[in-house]
Amino acid sequence: MDAGAIIIPITLFAAIFGVFYLYISSRNKERLALIEKGADASIFNLGKRSGSSWKVIVINLAFLLMGIGLGVFIANILDTYSNLDDDAVYPALIFLMAGLGLYVGFTQTRKALED
Repeated sequence: MDAGAIIIPITLFAAIFGVFYLYISSRNKERLALIEKGADASIFNLGKRSGSSWKVIVINLAFLLMGIGLGVFIANILDTYSNLDDDAVYPALIFLMAGLGLYVGFTQTRKALED
């Protein structure tokens, strides 16, 4: 058995565990320091809105997938009716339309959360 086949998964697991451990421990230390200084505990819940996180995910995912689909459709039309290189047209339009879809999703999410 190759030593690399064992070392790589162990290293990957250790890196993921290390990131989560540092995130959790630093968040805990920060909260303890704020509580020791007399800060109100309600500041930890400022960014949390009950029931709105699924709306953000659904709206952004929907616009992302619509953008990818529209990018493939437009790239197919350009590939069929033009002399453009299909190796460049497909990735360019997929990424362009996916980015546009994410931007539209962001603006729609902001509107939905304001209401």
